[in-house]
Amino acid sequence: MSDTVDTTAGGSEGTGPAARPGYGQLLRTPGVWTFLLPGFAARQPFAMLTIGIVLLVQHTSGSYGSAGIVAAVTGVSMALFAPQNGKLADRFGQRAVLVPGVLLHAASVTALTVLALAGAPLWALFVAAVPTGASIPQVGPMVRARWAAVLGGSDERARLLPTAAAFESVTDEFTFVIGPVLATALCTGVHPAAGLIAEGVLTLAGGLLFAAQRGTQPKPTRQRAAGSSGSATSVASVASKGARVSALSVPGVRVLAVVFLGIGSVFGGMQVSLTAFAEEIGNPGANGLLYGVFAAGNMLAGVAYGAVAWKIGPRRRLVAGYAGLTLAASGLWAVHSVPVLAGLGLLVGLFIAPALISGYTLIESLVPAGARTEAFTWLTGAVALGQAGAVSAAGQLADAHGASAGFVVPLVGTALALATLVTLRSRLTPKASGHVDGRGMDHRVPVAVD
Repeated sequence: MSDTVDTTAGGSEGTGPAARPGYGQLLRTPGVWTFLLPGFAARQPFAMLTIGIVLLVQHTSGSYGSAGIVAAVTGVSMALFAPQNGKLADRFGQRAVLVPGVLLHAASVTALTVLALAGAPLWALFVAAVPTGASIPQVGPMVRARWAAVLGGSDERARLLPTAAAFESVTDEFTFVIGPVLATALCTGVHPAAGLIAEGVLTLAGGLLFAAQRGTQPKPTRQRAAGSSGSATSVASVASKGARVSALSVPGVRVLAVVFLGIGSVFGGMQVSLTAFAEEIGNPGANGLLYGVFAAGNMLAGVAYGAVAWKIGPRRRLVAGYAGLTLAASGLWAVHSVPVLAGLGLLVGLFIAPALISGYTLIESLVPAGARTEAFTWLTGAVALGQAGAVSAAGQLADAHGASAGFVVPLVGTALALATLVTLRSRLTPKASGHVDGRGMDHRVPVAVD
């Protein structure tokens, strides 16, 4: 991308006189509120699930390690099945995937809750955790795909896509402000199972309401997957002929999926380690506050990010955001004070949004429209997989060495992801002839993404 302002669907930055449109113009786009409000309700439970499992299983088993492993099984299951759910949604339509998915999820969460309260063996919790994770509704990626469908019809609307990506990150993080706090309050103030029960009910109600909004869902492709090759150009060429491609055939998507594991390590490591820290200081209720501050930093950064007309491209912003995230996470393990930990957690949160938004913005320029829901779910699944590994590792470390050891997990995860990003960043550059802008796959313009 050039060094001016974002103007195209792919988050590219043109030389036109208009600066990036703001949130007000974005939210005045006809039809968007029909999927925004139910989409917000439907994605809320996602932020409650991991912490709800950790608090319930830790209460019934007395072990953060066991709680972390059960939560990790859920996350791995989601990571494996989410891209397949996204591919099915691209092919058959979001409603066809979402309705049976939320019904299965509600039943699976109920089974997991009952088994945990009954003192079932760990293997039984694993069995219930698999369908619980596999059926997590991918509402965030579906909403992003709807934005692309609604805004992709004209050049003027296409200029709003980077702002929509920022808005979605803010919305995601707002759920991570509310969800963990709500789940913690329910588990500690009402009943240890109350957080998971609320998650299941909200998933069912919100998911069905979102699925009912048919007017804004992207049209399904219903075409066979085409052969793929290693360049964005060939992917675009295949898509332009109407054939279906896999998002994972794009090298940049594979790089972003690996990089997003690091973001997941922050979420998972922070959830378990903050919970263990609150228990160590004898104030379990502080967990919700600390995690809320961390998520608030992410949300505030997302608001600011979307309001700026950036003069550098998303690839450089992704590298810069990850470097700051790694640096901020490097001090977590040494903190033993609630105010200092809250401040450092806020700083960590401030660097997550730039990384997330930049990654999702790059998807717009790397992946054809017919595979974007799948692409978004690969990134969401990668976050879940990283979170799963981090929850398990941080739980084991917290059990053996205390909360401080658990905070090492976000540092290691982000450092490894940063090294991968720096090494493979060239793969995040789409070929000039393969750039997708707001006028569709057949219209190609030269673009760079630095």
